[in-house]
Amino acid sequence: MPRALATLAALVALMAAVAPVARAQAQQPQQAQQASTPAPQRLRIVGSLGQLNPYTRHERPFWTEVLPRVSGGRLAADIVAFDQAGLSGGEMLRLVQVGAVPYATALLPLVAAQDPQLGAPDLAGLNPDLPTLRRHTAAFRPHLQQRLRGRWGAELLAVYVYPAQVTFCKRPFTSLADLAGRRIRSSALSQSDFVEALGAVPVQTAFADIIPKLKNDDIECAITGAMSGNIIGLHEVTTHLHTMAVNWGLGVFIANAAAWQALAPDLRALLQRELASLEAAIWAEAERETEGGLACNRGDAACAGGRRGSIAVVAATPADLKRGREIVVGSVLPRWVQRCGAECAEVWNRTLAPVTGIEAAVPGP
Repeated sequence: MPRALATLAALVALMAAVAPVARAQAQQPQQAQQASTPAPQRLRIVGSLGQLNPYTRHERPFWTEVLPRVSGGRLAADIVAFDQAGLSGGEMLRLVQVGAVPYATALLPLVAAQDPQLGAPDLAGLNPDLPTLRRHTAAFRPHLQQRLRGRWGAELLAVYVYPAQVTFCKRPFTSLADLAGRRIRSSALSQSDFVEALGAVPVQTAFADIIPKLKNDDIECAITGAMSGNIIGLHEVTTHLHTMAVNWGLGVFIANAAAWQALAPDLRALLQRELASLEAAIWAEAERETEGGLACNRGDAACAGGRRGSIAVVAATPADLKRGREIVVGSVLPRWVQRCGAECAEVWNRTLAPVTGIEAAVPGP
């Protein structure tokens, strides 16, 4: 009953923000049926975090400007960021499954609490650089598509990525080892596992609460995007930043199966083609933003898209990278398997072990 009430509350909040999101996608206003030129079929989209560039520079312009143009006026869309609609990102799969949200971006670190399998390709410590993340995501993608379709009744249309999630701190440090004992903001269980393995204390904190908690000394460090941290002002309240990507933050753009099938085949083909271009643009942006965020936080003259700070940027050493992999092998992966079960270990060994070189131990009965 508590989950049912929470889901109902989420639906009410969403309908207030983008009413009527539950309306069938093929339904058109009565006046459009009478017009000589058919009105565009209007899609209702819930996007990712509304303050950040993947949404403002890519998702929102794609749905509101690019899509009507490339479809010749046959498709139009309304979009709202999930956090601006008052929704919990962790409920997005369920909302898509029941059809309350026909099309949505679901952030895998958040929805992995409901379905831990989905967090596999970006476990904390697994992807210290973007080429590694690309390789691991490509290996896992066929299973991701099957999982979303089979369990959640959702069609996978694109995979998005945020810039590298790096570590900002209020006090100096020279390596990951120096973070032991500090209270560090994490945003997901995998990050918390990584922080604990460093000997630090994870504090699960919403993105919007990072600055207040740092100012109140509730946390001493925060793991978040280099540029997104700069955008919210972390360069003003922290002094040091470590460059190693703890993880990145994958998102999936998905459609409710019934809403997807309600579209004409040629419109589905058009969306798949154009969303592939959107996906490529967001991945390219993640790479630029990772470097740009570091440049802005340390105060480089080349800073663009952010604000120039004076943070000391601590480059990851070979010892840091080695320690990160050891944490994946000894802590992050085993804990993920413990939460997820034997099936997840088997999925890992079939999809990711061949490209990571890390085998997951299958738990006994």
